[in-house]
Amino acid sequence: MLSRVETGGLGWATFVPKKAIPFVQFLIDEHHFTLLIVKQRQTKHGDFRSLPNGKFQITVNNNLNKYQFLLTLVHEIAHHVTHQKFGLVQPHGKEWKAVFQHLMLPFLNPAIYPKEILPYLANYLKNPKASTDADVNLSLALKGNVAETGKNFIFDIPFGNLFIFKEIIYKRGNRRRTRYECLNIKNKKVYLFNQNVEVKNYDRE
Repeated sequence: MLSRVETGGLGWATFVPKKAIPFVQFLIDEHHFTLLIVKQRQTKHGDFRSLPNGKFQITVNNNLNKYQFLLTLVHEIAHHVTHQKFGLVQPHGKEWKAVFQHLMLPFLNPAIYPKEILPYLANYLKNPKASTDADVNLSLALKGNVAETGKNFIFDIPFGNLFIFKEIIYKRGNRRRTRYECLNIKNKKVYLFNQNVEVKNYDRE
């Protein structure tokens, strides 16, 4: 179920770092869209849509911490601005990258992002990817190296132990550089997991 937050109010302000509020408000005033803060989705942190009525909508998951939420919101605003300026282009192509980098500049500030996050964020913005989760170091820094309640990062699962990911049981294998080989118990195939993937311990009982 969607939790509607109109851009005319400040309902979103509790979801971003305090010092970021004026900059976010400027973006909201400058660009016209409806912001919806929604329940967690497994496949994405946020999205941007051009609606049939000619209006625009941005959604962001409500389970994100303030640093993740801010980055996701600006990511989606960048899609909106790119759409307005360039029309139909590659979703995460050079146009979007340039717009995203420009919009994020005011937020690259130690008063907004802690010094533990800033270097990884600055490095990510040199060539931003479609998802921040694709940048393992940034993803872990944004989470403060703390997994979601009830879950563990894959690197915390001991070698040979079983775990659950998306309702499927796996067995953790060897580390291969930055990823881990994991055996799908059902189909016996080996898959590579990034170290920032969050999984549940498998309780045999």
